[in-house]
Amino acid sequence: MASLIDPASITTTEQAPKLRRRPEWIRVRVPNGENYDFLKRLMRTKQLHTVCEEALCPNIGECWGSGTATFLIMGDICTRSCGFCDIKTGRPLPLDWEEPARVAEAVRAMNLRHVVITSVNRDERKDGGAPIFALVIQRIREVQPGCSIEVLIPDFKGSEAALKIVMDARPEILNHNVETVPRLFKKVQPQDKYEWALTTLRNARRMQPDVLTKSGIMLGLGEEMDEVKAVMRDLADCGVDILTIGQYLQPSRQHLPLERYYLMEEFEELRQYGLDLGYKWVESGPLVRSSYHAEQQVRALSPMYRESAAV
Repeated sequence: MASLIDPASITTTEQAPKLRRRPEWIRVRVPNGENYDFLKRLMRTKQLHTVCEEALCPNIGECWGSGTATFLIMGDICTRSCGFCDIKTGRPLPLDWEEPARVAEAVRAMNLRHVVITSVNRDERKDGGAPIFALVIQRIREVQPGCSIEVLIPDFKGSEAALKIVMDARPEILNHNVETVPRLFKKVQPQDKYEWALTTLRNARRMQPDVLTKSGIMLGLGEEMDEVKAVMRDLADCGVDILTIGQYLQPSRQHLPLERYYLMEEFEELRQYGLDLGYKWVESGPLVRSSYHAEQQVRALSPMYRESAAV
């Protein structure tokens, strides 16, 4: 979920005055600290990208301060132009087949117990870049045994063959964000399809039943509460284990306008609704993003880690 910091809640003149001031319950700490500085230098020296930086994540200070990060692979140029995302759109460079080794080296240097790997869309390739995901998983397993891996993947246009390449590498968590409700799909992510998202998650569950599946939704783009709950039911029907729900924050004036802020009580209502639907974990709050508390999720839910904790 890549919608992120909205400096001073930037809005267009057409928006209602109430959206000009950020609510009291949305507060982002300025990123700093020794670990933050170390990770920033590490990413630059290894020519790596993080979605934390590219998407202006509001939790970058908290996560980098504790020594965790979400790696953005396959470059920093996306072939799609989603209206909520701050990652550049254009023609990407050729895939860098040495990148998986550099990511793995960074994971080892950071001594991570859990890592999240995501990517831009690479629609110029039939496989969507799926082999790079598989190689990253393989390289991390080689150099950092015991580190759990979550992959936040594109929809690969619903390609079962591309998804199978990733699933055969057996990450602990397979994540694909649906982002919004069907009515707003073409407005929010014009090159995506709701059916592709559901197909990806359903097929992932079928291919590797013991791999946790995960998805996420943004709020504040003009959806109605009953539409959000309908999406939650659809995702539950696909067997999704973990759901993240967060507040959309407009990255700039050129991005989709923020329609409204949700109240903390509404986030809690959706969290409880998700648990009632049978989700194993629901992370719901204004600053929640895809990888927020990701390590806690895998430690609590993955059979391998539950068994090791019980020993």
